Amino acid sequence: MGGKSNVKSYYVVKGLLRSFFIDEHGKEHVFMFAPEGWIISDFFATFKGSNTEMFIDALEDSEVVELNQSLENLTKEELQTGLQKAFNRIGVLQNRIVMQMSSSAWDRYQYFLEMHHQLVHRVPQKMIASYLGITPQALSRIRKEWTKTEI
Repeated sequence: MGGKSNVKSYYVVKGLLRSFFIDEHGKEHVFMFAPEGWIISDFFATFKGSNTEMFIDALEDSEVVELNQSLENLTKEELQTGLQKAFNRIGVLQNRIVMQMSSSAWDRYQYFLEMHHQLVHRVPQKMIASYLGITPQALSRIRKEWTKTEI
């Protein structure tokens, strides 16, 4: 769903989605994972009506609900729930940005495990590495060291 396509937002009822972009060298960069109960979109493009560079795909068989972009059609309860989810998502992204700027790969992996422990066995390691901003080889080394610390 990248480029000038019709930008949509989805609520994940069942399954797992991811959003990602592809850089000028053809490398995929995972922006976010969306398990059950999460909303996924190119949020900026959705609400500003601009073009998107994000793609969304399903990593598992999934059931999603396309969200209406028109806020005036929402009930007060739906709007409050949506805002709560949006603020939670903003907080997660804010923490992730701070971690990317100031934490080691080890610390970023530990944070990923704490925040997304249910995804570790649902997401390919290559995608987790991309999400963390490290190579798959670096993630493999971290996981090996992590295993040693848990024994």
